[in-house]
Amino acid sequence: MLALEVKSRDAKESAEVLREQGIVPAVYYGPKEGTTPISINAQKLEHLWKEAGETTIITLKGVGEDKDTLIHDAQFHPVTGKLLHVDFYVLEKGKKVKIKVPLEFTGVAPAEKSGNIVVKALYEIEIEVASQELPHNLPVDISSLVNVGDHVVAKDIKLPPSATLIEHPDEIVVSVKEFKEEPVEIAPAPETVIIGEEKAEGEVPGETTTVPAPAKTEKAKKE
Repeated sequence: MLALEVKSRDAKESAEVLREQGIVPAVYYGPKEGTTPISINAQKLEHLWKEAGETTIITLKGVGEDKDTLIHDAQFHPVTGKLLHVDFYVLEKGKKVKIKVPLEFTGVAPAEKSGNIVVKALYEIEIEVASQELPHNLPVDISSLVNVGDHVVAKDIKLPPSATLIEHPDEIVVSVKEFKEEPVEIAPAPETVIIGEEKAEGEVPGETTTVPAPAKTEKAKKE
């Protein structure tokens, strides 16, 4: 869990002016919270953004009672990549939240050492979980993948005690496929045809014509 100092702001304030002052405009909202405009120090927000993920709880401080939130949406400058605006979703205490959690693949699959391919089909799964047990990610051990056809499905992933799997339990997360090398076709070399030359008598049309080398000239004799 991370903490972030924020300030209330007037929604009529110019977002461009705030950004020029090193401030990022933002809002927070939730099931029992109306949309409330806030402002955040740009440097502190950038630092927090590098640490936090989509499932990291961020406690907003400075707006009355502390509010546990998740980053719900963020806008970035298309050129500089800097944060322009952030939406925070306020978590309701004692309530579960539905969220997609990133998967972290761990271990080494013996199947890869045999020349086969480990194919990852999912990179996140949806669960419903109590906010206090919200995981940053969910580990998926691939060290059990030995032969072609071996796989891990969603129900094989270990979840927090309060979590319920929303994803289909038999959804394949990662599997082993046989490596097949594609044959390479080599195109035949094109024939060189000289266009515009008249055919010599007896020459068959369509045959290539050899261009003769230029004749050598003798040097002028010295007088």
